[in-house]
Amino acid sequence: MISNGNYHNNLRIWFDILTPKQIMFFKYFVEDLEESGHEIFCTGRDYREAIELAKIKKVRIKIVGKHGGKDRYEKLVASSERIRKLADIINSFDPDLTVSFSSPEASRVSFGLGVKHYIFNDSPHALAVAKLSVPICDRLFCPWIIPYKAWLYLGINREKITRYRAIDPVVWLKREMEKNKECEGWSNTRSKKNKKNQFTILIRPEEAKASYITDNKNLKNSVALIDSIVKNFSLYSKVLILGRYQDQIEFFKQRYENKVQILEDVVDGTSLLREIDLFIGAGGTMSAEAALLGKPVISIAPISFYVENFLIRCGFVKKIRNEKELTRYTHNIFSKIKNEKKDFKNNDKLKKYKISGFQKRLFEKSLKFIDSMEDPIVQFKKFI
Repeated sequence: MISNGNYHNNLRIWFDILTPKQIMFFKYFVEDLEESGHEIFCTGRDYREAIELAKIKKVRIKIVGKHGGKDRYEKLVASSERIRKLADIINSFDPDLTVSFSSPEASRVSFGLGVKHYIFNDSPHALAVAKLSVPICDRLFCPWIIPYKAWLYLGINREKITRYRAIDPVVWLKREMEKNKECEGWSNTRSKKNKKNQFTILIRPEEAKASYITDNKNLKNSVALIDSIVKNFSLYSKVLILGRYQDQIEFFKQRYENKVQILEDVVDGTSLLREIDLFIGAGGTMSAEAALLGKPVISIAPISFYVENFLIRCGFVKKIRNEKELTRYTHNIFSKIKNEKKDFKNNDKLKKYKISGFQKRLFEKSLKFIDSMEDPIVQFKKFI
């Protein structure tokens, strides 16, 4: 029922959606396909951030199995148990096509049941899931900035790789911007700040339980970098930390006590990013999202990856792994914002959106970048 270049109606499509990024990314795929008359069935797993964000974004997901945590054995057991449960559920649904973000469980179930599996992946550095999904998928979709060689050594044929000229947050940011009539000020409209808190900094720690992070030796350095921000800026800035896991949240609560605000509830990241002056991220997705919203972004990620390197080359992200440099660069960002407040006072548009000339230039640059990107959903629909 699925062939290249032909678009068929009334397909049964299974989406396996595992992380917050995947919820944001696949939400619009699901809505578009349902509007076209396809029957969509979405599964996920018991993973705090993903479950709560699915509720916020109104994505209907059946929870099957759980996240395996940090331990290799627990990951193996959780994945094996999830495959067994999915086998019965998906066999009953009888899909024509599976779509996932390189889900190992979706790969095994689809392969076993003889269902075509299309995967998206912008993270070849996540080698464990890539090895378990890329070799047996029927088509791989990825951003054009990832070279073919990043995938070919895993055993996939080049003819099965489709690259789109976009980075993944474009999927949801472009659509959410289109919903807002006053697009020009969309990312910068913010609530009034406490006079004590001149600036707002959002910190997103690393995905410490991901397989590509757990063995990394630079995690202690990431904490030291966050320490330096808290030490040097918490007295006159509002410092927010958005943790990924409950134990990570508890760690930062004990470490910083009342010096920072630890966000314990899962939030809509896009809305939160609109309210900040600086984003400091140890991961990938929110750093890219913040950059595309015109925010100054500092990466303290303990690894390097293609999307981040691209954003660094384009001037959207600054990579820093040194405490003194991090402090100096943050001071520099805030000086630029503060020194251009005169533009804010003399310009009605800047005054309306409560931003400086520096912030406005960043946002205009990000808008041009987003407008230059193509839609991955359009590329995907060419193959169903």
